[in-house]
Amino acid sequence: MNTQWQSFITAHGGTLDASTKVRFPDMPIEAECALCALGELGVIAIDGAEATDFLQAQLSNDLRELSDTHAQLSSHCNAKGRMLANFRVLRQGKGYRLILPREQIAAVLPRLKMFVLRAQVDLVDLSDEIVCLGLIGACMSPLLTDRFGSLPDSDNGLVRQGDECLIRIAGPIPRWLFVGPPSAAESLWQQAREKDAALAGGDLWSLHDIRAAIPTITAATRALFVPQMTNMHLIDGVSFHKGCYTGQEVVARMQYLGKLKRRMYLSEVALDQPPAPGSLLDSAGSQSGQGAGAVVDARLNAAGHCELLAVAEIAAVERNDLRLAETGTPLKLQPPPYGFPQEV
Repeated sequence: MNTQWQSFITAHGGTLDASTKVRFPDMPIEAECALCALGELGVIAIDGAEATDFLQAQLSNDLRELSDTHAQLSSHCNAKGRMLANFRVLRQGKGYRLILPREQIAAVLPRLKMFVLRAQVDLVDLSDEIVCLGLIGACMSPLLTDRFGSLPDSDNGLVRQGDECLIRIAGPIPRWLFVGPPSAAESLWQQAREKDAALAGGDLWSLHDIRAAIPTITAATRALFVPQMTNMHLIDGVSFHKGCYTGQEVVARMQYLGKLKRRMYLSEVALDQPPAPGSLLDSAGSQSGQGAGAVVDARLNAAGHCELLAVAEIAAVERNDLRLAETGTPLKLQPPPYGFPQEV
């Protein structure tokens, strides 16, 4: 983490663990107006004369859909179509920025570099130069409008002010992702605190991602899921018209020739400790050698329950016999807020 930003966080009562996850004293589990220090997020820069052609051949989404006012979700898969990572992609000049869990960069960056060969492309970890902040609640709208001149008018929309970027993120209440240099993050922080925004970390932001059914692939879930299993095709995370990329044949075959047997659902269970990403699901009626499913992410809410995202066999959901394998806790899975297509 940037030393200037780390000192700023510490001066405001925050502590960082080895993964750069930020915590504050008396940090709320939920808040209607919150400023989230997202130390867990990192940034990969892809620049160079052939950056577009290079990245277009590696990601599941179509870079041609990006613009100065639109970001997108995307993923990088292995040859079997399983996601090794997913991330937000935004255009930066003639290059691109990938925003993803910092823990994933040590695996993703060297893998992408394997495909560079003689291409005129530079890939750099910018995580120590860029700060990510999450801003939650309608309380932030006036502040952000004054700072950026306007707000993004749709999910994944973005606005810029100099070297600062603001992306609107889907969710049950308004929220935005700020990406910018430490000095800009510090001034935004001070403005948000003047609005009495509660200080929070990545857990609150992840809880809102869960409620919006936006998956995050971590080291524990790497190579477990084809994009459609986590509904990435339903949230502007996959293009089926862009052409070839690593794993594209498998992803396309599932879309056009196969039948989707697993997809991602939400659940809330009475547990005081959230199951770890990758935790397995059991179903008495499942005949799959891969198990009945797995947890994508989970967080505690203010009621003391656990909210989670899980990829599960559709048949097991319909039988209503799913449980967490480790604890035996029954799971009642619900569709995501954006729903499922009628034909799926």
